[in-house]
Amino acid sequence: MFQIVSREELNPSVVKMTVSAPAVAKKAKAGQFVILRVDDEGERIPLTVADYDRTAGTVTVIFQTVGASTMLLGSKKSGEYISDFVGPLGNPTETEGFSRVCVVGGGVGSAIAYPAAKAFAESGAVVDTVVGFRSKDLVILENEFRAVSDNFILMTDDGTAGEKGLVTDSLRRLLETNRYDEVLCIGPIIMMKFVCRLTAEFGVKTVVSMNPIMIDGTGMCGGCRLTVGGRTVFACVDGPEFDGHQVDFDEAMSRSRMYSDFEKRRREETCALLNKEVK
Repeated sequence: MFQIVSREELNPSVVKMTVSAPAVAKKAKAGQFVILRVDDEGERIPLTVADYDRTAGTVTVIFQTVGASTMLLGSKKSGEYISDFVGPLGNPTETEGFSRVCVVGGGVGSAIAYPAAKAFAESGAVVDTVVGFRSKDLVILENEFRAVSDNFILMTDDGTAGEKGLVTDSLRRLLETNRYDEVLCIGPIIMMKFVCRLTAEFGVKTVVSMNPIMIDGTGMCGGCRLTVGGRTVFACVDGPEFDGHQVDFDEAMSRSRMYSDFEKRRREETCALLNKEVK
C-alpha cells in the first residue's frame, strides 16, 4: 500500500497528488511514468511523473479526473492509501547536450511538460516554454513554469489569461526568430499533430510524448502500440517519447477513441457510486 502524502486541486478537474514511494522516487526521471491501481480491483492506469523528491521518498503525479479510475483516485484524501504504484517506467527525456529548446504544453499535458522543462534548465539549456489552455480557470503550474523558463508564454483560447490564441501561434513567432536544437511537445494528440506539422516547415527536430492505452506497462500486452516511421512500436518500452515527425497521429487518435462508449458508462457508474457515498 502507498500513502497519499498530499492532495491539491489545481483547477476544478485537475488534481496534484504526492505519494510516498521511496523506491520509485530513488530512480525517477523526467519523462517517465508510473502505473497505479486505486484498489485491488481497480484498473491499471499510467500517469507521468510530474515531480519527485528523493530525500523525502515521494513522487508527484498530476491527473485530470475524466475517467472512472481517475475519479476514484481524485476522491482519495491525504493520509489515505492506494493499492499499487509501480515505476519508474519508460525512457526518460533526453536533456543533455542542448543549447536551446522550446517546450510546448497543452492542457493537462503541461503537467508532463513541466518536469521536462525543469530538467532542460538544470542541464544548462536556454528554455523557451509555451503552454496553452482553454481559459484562465484551467491554467496550471504557471509559477512553476516561469521559474524554469528563460522565456514563458501563456496562451488561452478565449484570451482570459496570457495571449489569446493557440500554442502554434506563439510557436510560429518563436521559430521565425530563434534556432532550436529541439522542440518538445506534450498535450492532446491533435495539438501535437499540428505542432509537428509547423516545426516540419522549419526543419526543427520535434519530440512528442505519447500516452496511449496502456495495461501492463512492460510491452507484453501490446495495448500501447503506435506506428512511428512505418514501424509498430510500444509506448511503454520504446517511449513514451518519439520523433513527432514520424508518428501516425491519425491512427493514434482513432485508437484513443476505441473504448469511449465503455469509458462513458464506467464514468457514469462511478459518479453514481461517489454521489451515494457522499450522501
